[in-house]
Amino acid sequence: MPERLSHIGICVADLPRSRRFYCDGLGFRERARFESSGDATARLLQLDDVALSALYLERDGVCIELLHFERPGHAGPPEARPMNQLGLTHLSLRVSDLDATAERLREAGGRILPETRIAHPELPVGALFVLDPDGTRIELVKSPGPLDRVPGEPQAS
Repeated sequence: MPERLSHIGICVADLPRSRRFYCDGLGFRERARFESSGDATARLLQLDDVALSALYLERDGVCIELLHFERPGHAGPPEARPMNQLGLTHLSLRVSDLDATAERLREAGGRILPETRIAHPELPVGALFVLDPDGTRIELVKSPGPLDRVPGEPQAS
């Protein structure tokens, strides 16, 4: 049985740019840096001739690892992946102000997806997606109530 969640890895094209987005924009703080190359790293990651720099960031007890590959480089375009594509789809954060948070993320290098914005006409709730500099979806959710439950989920009695 696993002991606990270690981290979530995110491949990035530019480590300083992504650090700015996640630290300045989302409030993560740097926990550690790591560089790796050689046969063991190549075997583990299933990449030939690999050299990578990793930056571990933490917020609210969650650790993300930003992975930048000097060699062999990164693959894929910096675009939003479809939500129904297999694998990790997004990170989600609760916010008190959708507009202010989205603007701060834009200033930190993100892209707002205004067409994804939803709001409830009678409640102070809403959601919006922003892309990090490499196209990873970040969901911003505004919802009152306890932070330890999902909005709309029934409370235990």
